[in-house]
Amino acid sequence: MKLIGPARCAAQLCIFFAPIIFPSLSRSQAPIFEISPMESTINFHVKSSVKIAGKFDKWDATLTFTSPDETTGVLEIKIQAATVDTGSGMKNRKLKSRDFFDVEQNPLITFKSTKFVQTGPHTFEVDGDFTIRGVSNPEKLTLTVSGKGTGSGEIKGSMVFNRKDYGMDKGIPFIKIADHIDVNFHLKGKRVGGPPLA
Repeated sequence: MKLIGPARCAAQLCIFFAPIIFPSLSRSQAPIFEISPMESTINFHVKSSVKIAGKFDKWDATLTFTSPDETTGVLEIKIQAATVDTGSGMKNRKLKSRDFFDVEQNPLITFKSTKFVQTGPHTFEVDGDFTIRGVSNPEKLTLTVSGKGTGSGEIKGSMVFNRKDYGMDKGIPFIKIADHIDVNFHLKGKRVGGPPLA
């Protein structure tokens, strides 16, 4: 149908004013957070006949939102696998080897969330893609958040995965190692832009 006269003018005005009346969500309207690795930690441990536990010294994490709704969050973590630190040079070398992290071929361990589900006032379950040794599988994080509404806060999270799902099916001579690995992280961050979370 062809518009003429006043009808055409009204349509043109509607198109002109629509972005003003119904503005799209801009970056300034979404919370922006920075996570400080210097104040945060990522640790792991596995049940074994000899203690195997450690941390990673170099990694980056980002937490972004598309709106003040917490469930729109996207958590992304990138770990430099070669920075694993168990306090033992021998254990570090074994974990960096082809039998485990294979750091020369696969320098990064990553997690990128695909879904945030709020399970309580301060708790969330986060589905995401976890990649280690170049193998990706869906995994789930559980998060506890504190400091909401203050402009800064902390996220404590945990994840358990089966190392054999990622090709780490070898053992260490004379040491019994469980299949499941526990990962725990403690992230500290602050809001550097946008509105507070709802």
